[in-house]
Amino acid sequence: QVLDFGWPDMHTPALEKICSICKAMDTWLNAAAHNVVVLHNKGNRGRLGVVVAAYMHYSNISASADQALDRFAMKRFYEDKVVPVGQPSQKRYIQYFSGLLSGSIKMNNKPLFLHHVIMHGIPNFESKGGCRPFLKIYQAMQPVYTSGI
Repeated sequence: QVLDFGWPDMHTPALEKICSICKAMDTWLNAAAHNVVVLHNKGNRGRLGVVVAAYMHYSNISASADQALDRFAMKRFYEDKVVPVGQPSQKRYIQYFSGLLSGSIKMNNKPLFLHHVIMHGIPNFESKGGCRPFLKIYQAMQPVYTSGI
């Protein structure tokens, strides 16, 4: 059985996608003792780190005593082999997902509308004022607006 849950490189998946991935992994692993999950990733390993970290949180709420050693092995693999989750948005979404599981964060089903963006000052990264910021806005993982540079 192969499932594709891909999302664009250097982006964080939507919380709904993280939930779907974790549920699919858990359902498959609990269906038979010999079932395993193999994660494949094209691109940066931070995306793989998001999935592994999310599932470690997820399995803590549904784990039996028999799964304790499996969680320990996964944690060890994560710490030794997977590049730590590096993008700030990836770290933030792992925290959001953990909050959803604990009940400290609730999802808002109402749509959000971006009306304006305000930038106070432009950072000066070079001595000649070489910072030229631009804005790219995504909706459902599709770019809907890119400002000029």
